[in-house]
Amino acid sequence: MRLEPIANPTTARRLGYPALAILATLAVAALLARIAGADPLAALGQIATGALGSKLAILETLNRATPLIFTGLAVAVAFRAKLWNIGAEAQLYAGAIMAVVLGTGALGSPLVLPVSALAALLAGAMLLLGPVLLKTRLGVDEVVTTLLLNFIMLLFVSYLLEGPMKDPMGMGWPKSAALTPEARLPRIVDGLRLHWGFGLALIAAVLVWLIQIRTTLGFEIRAVGQSPEAARFAGMPVNAVLVKTALLSGGLAALAGWSEVAGLKGHLSQDLSPGFGYTGIIVAMLALLHPLGVVLSALFVAGIFVGSDAMSRAAGVPTYIADMLLATALLFMVLAILLTRVRVVRG
Repeated sequence: MRLEPIANPTTARRLGYPALAILATLAVAALLARIAGADPLAALGQIATGALGSKLAILETLNRATPLIFTGLAVAVAFRAKLWNIGAEAQLYAGAIMAVVLGTGALGSPLVLPVSALAALLAGAMLLLGPVLLKTRLGVDEVVTTLLLNFIMLLFVSYLLEGPMKDPMGMGWPKSAALTPEARLPRIVDGLRLHWGFGLALIAAVLVWLIQIRTTLGFEIRAVGQSPEAARFAGMPVNAVLVKTALLSGGLAALAGWSEVAGLKGHLSQDLSPGFGYTGIIVAMLALLHPLGVVLSALFVAGIFVGSDAMSRAAGVPTYIADMLLATALLFMVLAILLTRVRVVRG
């Protein structure tokens, strides 16, 4: 057997295989629930109810989806140009640090919120600038450099929380001081945790989509991603396009950390992110790197996380099933993407 490329995949093929991947993921979820000793249909129902069964559940799902939209967009933008940004986790923490630096009294005016957002965006952009320059100038693999930056940033955050940024009123706990009220994102619904970071994430998705379909940069990103050699032959500044892509990707990931601190937590801690940067890769792949699809994909992934917590409490099923589901969904989606582009031919 051999794989034969498909020049122009049909719409049915491009949509059908991803749909089958989602169905296969649900089948695996049912199997895992059965292995854990729960009724498969009841377990899936509890996931749906836990994520969407009440106003509180829906708002919590939207809250969980907010950083995933930002990191998913960051990964989608970079991967579209074949720039393998695995460091969204580090860029997220860079944005969170800037939210604390500017939001704990340094700026006591209404401007602190937009200024800290801009500073976070720039911090994330600069953090990815190093790896992309190493790639374009020296040919260093950005997968390695961006991945290692995740661990470096976590150690740096640990140093800050045990030293310069440690809250003197924190009773010894490694966390930063709380943000001032002016530095906090307002709630969308009074009395509930959903904040305007979700609205900003939706705006970011639309803006990225418009950049991709309406601007020269979007065309260049697609061209470089499809064939850097052809783009270079056509006169495109490939290295400059990769740098611009990195700045946009790193800034988007940093906004995830900024929104978590300014909108939800109110302070920085080392466990701010349970892996939002890495999960952003799954979100982007499930969305087939489409910016608007990232929103739906992030909601799906957030629903699995929130719903799995409810399922665990109701049915006694381990919560790590959610991680297994997302890993399975990613594997199935990668296979689906492959099958949309090639066909298996015997002989």
